[in-house]
Amino acid sequence: MARKLPRKDVVIIGLGWTGSILANELTDEGLDVIAIERGPWRDAPTEFPPTYAQDELRYHIRHELFLRPEQNTFTFRNKMDQTALPIRTWGAFMPPNGVGGGGVHWNAETWRFLPSDFVLRTHLTERYGASFLPDDMTIQDWGVTYDELEPHYDRFEHLCGTSGMAGNLRGTIREGGNPFEGPRSRPYPNPPQKQGFGHTLWAKAARDLGYKPFPQPSGNMSQAYTNPLGLHLGPCTYCGFCEWFGCGNYSKASPQTTILPVLIRKPNFSARDNCEVTHINLDRTGKNATGVTFVDTSNVEWEQPADLVILAAFSVFNVQMLLNSNIGQPYDPAANSGVVGRNFTHQATSAVNGFFDKEKFNFNPFIASGAIGMCIDEFNGDNFDHGPLGFVGGGYLGQVQTNGRPITTTLVPPGTPKWGAQWKKAVADNYLSTLAGGSIHSSFYSYRDVYLDRDPVYKDRFGRPMMRMTIDFHDNELKAANFLTDKYAEIVKAMGARQIEKKPRKGPYDITTYQTTHLNGGAVMGTDPKTSVVNRYLQSWDVPNVFVMGASAFPQNAGYNPTGTVCALAYWSADAIRNQYLKNPRPLVDA
Repeated sequence: MARKLPRKDVVIIGLGWTGSILANELTDEGLDVIAIERGPWRDAPTEFPPTYAQDELRYHIRHELFLRPEQNTFTFRNKMDQTALPIRTWGAFMPPNGVGGGGVHWNAETWRFLPSDFVLRTHLTERYGASFLPDDMTIQDWGVTYDELEPHYDRFEHLCGTSGMAGNLRGTIREGGNPFEGPRSRPYPNPPQKQGFGHTLWAKAARDLGYKPFPQPSGNMSQAYTNPLGLHLGPCTYCGFCEWFGCGNYSKASPQTTILPVLIRKPNFSARDNCEVTHINLDRTGKNATGVTFVDTSNVEWEQPADLVILAAFSVFNVQMLLNSNIGQPYDPAANSGVVGRNFTHQATSAVNGFFDKEKFNFNPFIASGAIGMCIDEFNGDNFDHGPLGFVGGGYLGQVQTNGRPITTTLVPPGTPKWGAQWKKAVADNYLSTLAGGSIHSSFYSYRDVYLDRDPVYKDRFGRPMMRMTIDFHDNELKAANFLTDKYAEIVKAMGARQIEKKPRKGPYDITTYQTTHLNGGAVMGTDPKTSVVNRYLQSWDVPNVFVMGASAFPQNAGYNPTGTVCALAYWSADAIRNQYLKNPRPLVDA
């Protein structure tokens, strides 16, 4: 039987970006808040000192910062008629683990979604007609607009000290920024990062082809910065160890550098790390949450009563928690009924490698940061006419070469032997003169047969069904990948590459090849309880004192990295909790 702890006003499941934001907002409101995190506590100066943090083997190859599959994993299949099997080694994505969550090891690419992304189904139907969309595509409007989220995007960017160039400032298009973005209320808090030779050359080639390149918005500091909470961040040193790594220089925005040092000093905040919540507790009616049950490292079970439950875990685990707690109706793709697990998506990234004459080009790829680069947005979202192309969606293109690390950044031209003396010579000859991959970061729209549910066979160490992923690429996403890859290759050719290797995303979906950790959907937001798990404020339709944060709320995935939107939604939801729910606890939207 679980040991019962003293009641709290709020219990938060997970202490990454969204958990930290909600904890800080609600403690400011005077509430007594506890956060429960499955992984260990992590501090920037002690966990990631520059004396050893730049260790590619430890962090990238051996996955130091990530959940171990033996702790918890998922089962996977491409099609509904296949048998799903457990994932034994992470490949396509990397579930985070520990305080700070994915904010510890992200690249810090800090994008805003396009205004049309939030009203996607309405927008595409009005422009192209309903018959243009595939019959099994289940995209939908979000229930919130860009204009409503803009102040919360702005707040997150200033928390992080985001480096960038505004392209649309209060409706005025500005030279050097992204002309396709939604209007901003004020500029970025920091100027763009300095760009390397490869990024600058790519931007010139793009400009010569008629595009409008701009510096990628970056949570890597271009200069020293003090955020609104009074926390100090230092300028990036361009070490090339951002993605997969923590930053001990205080140069990359993360919960550890921008919010947790303030939060942990508050007397009305506490946290338990290395503790896993197994389910949310409900009262006899099933319509009110009474707290959570969790297990510590000694396998002791505890009950934490609370008046308000905030679910702020990684997207797939949000869905698992709802299913295991009997909150919401599970999705059934055959009957096309239910909502929990519906509209699961990932990303459809592609790559182009450019090999240049080593006598003329030296890109110094090891001088980099997680979000350095120059991008174009002409082919993102619905910024271009899809009518003749036979697909919808798109993505940004960017020369975003973030590192030149010695294990994984050793590209050689096609036809080179896989090992031996010739391979070593090719690595030496091409290391400094190769542009690796770039960023072809495409959307992944939602479909009826791509979803999450509970596996009928495999269970985790607590005896709960594992989460089962049923996911595959559809023709729409593969057409978009080919189109975007060709456009990117044209820019690399214009730069003067002697050889180009195009690598568009292919089907079927491959669980072994890394893309991004941007798993989305499964607990989506919307205006109709029949097609969404949470309302426009991320409040459960079924249990109104449960709010669900994170990318699990995305009805489909746009052609950008999700973190900026995830955190803008967190601030949006926190504002609704503070100014509406706490004054009168109730459903904030009528079902």
